[in-house]
Amino acid sequence: MAKRVTKIKLLTGPNCHLCEQAKSVLYPLITERQIDLEEINVRDNKQLFERYGLQIPVILFADGSEKSWPFTAAQIARLMDQLP
Repeated sequence: MAKRVTKIKLLTGPNCHLCEQAKSVLYPLITERQIDLEEINVRDNKQLFERYGLQIPVILFADGSEKSWPFTAAQIARLMDQLP
Protein backbone atom coordinates (compact mmCIF):
# COMPACT_ATOMS: atom_id res chain seq x y z
CA MET A 1 0.00 0.00 0.00
CA ALA A 2 1.29 3.46 -0.89
CA LYS A 3 2.43 5.78 1.86
CA ARG A 4 0.21 8.80 2.37
CA VAL A 5 1.82 12.00 1.07
CA THR A 6 1.66 14.74 3.71
CA LYS A 7 3.81 17.45 2.13
CA ILE A 8 4.86 18.60 -1.31
CA LYS A 9 7.10 21.44 -2.43
CA LEU A 10 6.20 23.84 -5.21
CA LEU A 11 9.06 25.71 -6.83
CA THR A 12 7.87 29.15 -7.84
CA GLY A 13 9.17 32.55 -8.79
CA PRO A 14 8.15 36.19 -8.54
CA ASN A 15 5.45 37.41 -10.93
CA CYS A 16 4.98 33.88 -12.27
CA HIS A 17 1.50 33.58 -13.76
CA LEU A 18 2.03 29.87 -14.45
CA CYS A 19 2.83 29.38 -10.77
CA GLU A 20 -0.49 30.99 -9.86
CA GLN A 21 -2.25 28.63 -12.29
CA ALA A 22 -0.42 25.67 -10.74
CA LYS A 23 -1.49 26.71 -7.24
CA SER A 24 -5.12 27.01 -8.35
CA VAL A 25 -4.88 23.43 -9.66
CA LEU A 26 -3.19 22.17 -6.49
CA TYR A 27 -5.21 23.88 -3.76
CA PRO A 28 -8.36 21.72 -4.06
CA LEU A 29 -6.23 18.55 -4.06
CA ILE A 30 -4.06 19.51 -1.10
CA THR A 31 -7.10 20.68 0.85
CA GLU A 32 -8.94 17.42 0.18
CA ARG A 33 -5.95 15.26 1.13
CA GLN A 34 -4.74 17.50 3.98
CA ILE A 35 -1.33 17.99 2.41
CA ASP A 36 1.05 20.79 3.37
CA LEU A 37 2.28 22.83 0.42
CA GLU A 38 5.67 24.47 0.82
CA GLU A 39 6.28 27.18 -1.76
CA ILE A 40 9.93 27.81 -2.56
CA ASN A 41 11.00 30.84 -4.56
CA VAL A 42 13.84 29.70 -6.83
CA ARG A 43 15.22 33.26 -6.82
CA ASP A 44 16.18 32.74 -3.17
CA ASN A 45 18.49 29.81 -3.93
CA LYS A 46 21.18 29.98 -6.61
CA GLN A 47 21.29 26.21 -7.18
CA LEU A 48 17.52 25.93 -7.50
CA PHE A 49 17.43 28.94 -9.82
CA GLU A 50 20.13 27.49 -12.08
CA ARG A 51 18.36 24.14 -12.27
CA TYR A 52 14.68 25.16 -12.35
CA GLY A 53 14.58 28.88 -13.19
CA LEU A 54 13.21 28.28 -16.70
CA GLN A 55 10.99 25.33 -15.72
CA ILE A 56 8.86 26.71 -12.89
CA PRO A 57 6.40 25.81 -11.58
CA VAL A 58 7.73 22.40 -10.53
CA ILE A 59 6.41 20.08 -7.83
CA LEU A 60 9.00 18.18 -5.79
CA PHE A 61 7.97 15.05 -3.92
CA ALA A 62 9.70 13.63 -0.83
CA ASP A 63 11.05 10.65 -2.78
CA GLY A 64 12.97 12.99 -5.12
CA SER A 65 10.56 12.73 -8.03
CA GLU A 66 9.24 15.88 -9.65
CA LYS A 67 6.57 17.08 -12.06
CA SER A 68 6.92 20.20 -14.16
CA TRP A 69 4.10 22.36 -15.45
CA PRO A 70 1.72 21.76 -17.14
CA PHE A 71 -0.09 19.29 -14.90
CA THR A 72 -3.59 18.53 -13.73
CA ALA A 73 -4.81 17.73 -10.25
CA ALA A 74 -5.60 14.20 -11.46
CA GLN A 75 -2.00 13.72 -12.65
CA ILE A 76 -0.63 14.89 -9.31
CA ALA A 77 -3.06 12.67 -7.40
CA ARG A 78 -1.94 9.64 -9.45
CA LEU A 79 1.71 10.46 -8.81
CA MET A 80 1.05 10.75 -5.10
CA ASP A 81 -0.77 7.42 -5.07
CA GLN A 82 2.20 5.74 -6.76
CA LEU A 83 4.81 6.98 -4.29
CA PRO A 84 6.33 4.28 -2.11
